[in-house]
Amino acid sequence: MENNALRANTSVRFEDFKSGQAPGSDQILKVTALLYLKEALVAQEYESCQELIDTAKNLGANPGDISAVIADYLNAGNPGRQKGNRLRS
Repeated sequence: MENNALRANTSVRFEDFKSGQAPGSDQILKVTALLYLKEALVAQEYESCQELIDTAKNLGANPGDISAVIADYLNAGNPGRQKGNRLRS
């Protein structure tokens, strides 16, 4: 079930492959790096996130790709994420 949820949340990334052409190895590596970032967020392994973000950027991920992964995590209501920890001005 968790794999289906992960696949559903990252299906946007695979739309690039629907052109009928096989994806290049760089595209596959970029998507894999984004998946690893999502898995690290879900597992609360925040110390590895910066390295995964850097790797994804080096493989061609743009800031919107990375922001989408982070937004999916934040909007998913993950049990490890605590609400109300933001400072109010």
